[in-house]
Amino acid sequence: MMHPPQDARLPLLLLPGLLCDHALWAHQVAALADIAESQVADLTNADSVAAMATQVLATAPQRFALAGLSMGGYVAMEIMRRTPERVLGLCLVDTTARPDTDEQRERRMALIKLAKMGKFKGVTPRLLPALIHPDRANDPTVAGVVLEMAERVGRDAFLRQQSAILGRIDSRPFLGAIQVPTLCIVGRDDAITPPDRLEEVAAAVPGGRCMVLDHCGHLAPLEQPDQTSALMREWLAGLWSAD
Repeated sequence: MMHPPQDARLPLLLLPGLLCDHALWAHQVAALADIAESQVADLTNADSVAAMATQVLATAPQRFALAGLSMGGYVAMEIMRRTPERVLGLCLVDTTARPDTDEQRERRMALIKLAKMGKFKGVTPRLLPALIHPDRANDPTVAGVVLEMAERVGRDAFLRQQSAILGRIDSRPFLGAIQVPTLCIVGRDDAITPPDRLEEVAAAVPGGRCMVLDHCGHLAPLEQPDQTSALMREWLAGLWSAD
């Protein structure tokens, strides 16, 4: 394996999920700082996955490693379809290649209705039980961070993001074309995108692998930060020999 020069760092683009921002990836940015020059994308200004991808690519380095959680994963898969030659490696966290089920669409529409009625502050508490492991419901380092992120993102961006998520395409037919080292990470207790969704992705991507984290819900970078960062470190180290 070719080892990176001592002072070299790979550009790493991190894509947050619905109602999330830079705080989602804070541990990874710090823990991987010696090997990755991280940039957390802002996914609050567009109302389609395609437009989000366009905005991300406009400010991205020429070549980069790419990681996305949930909605960020949908954008990452769009980037892989659009500019695969720019991506050195792919890490998909707590996401799915599938479109919403009818039941998921109904739940999403109910939250949109709530937000439009002026009750946006009620959205995150409703989402929280599905987002994180029940044991962390009162943990300020997890639940507290989720609530703070949602407040910063705000109602209008939430509505744009939900519109983007509802309009996303089925990415499954494109997974076989991915030719870069691909790591999938998912919480064993993820209620939104259960482990089988990421196992499906890893099985479809040539050479893809899936790691399931115990005692973890939908937000692995926050809930199991050390494990997530360690897995991403191993993935990033492998990109030096793959490129």
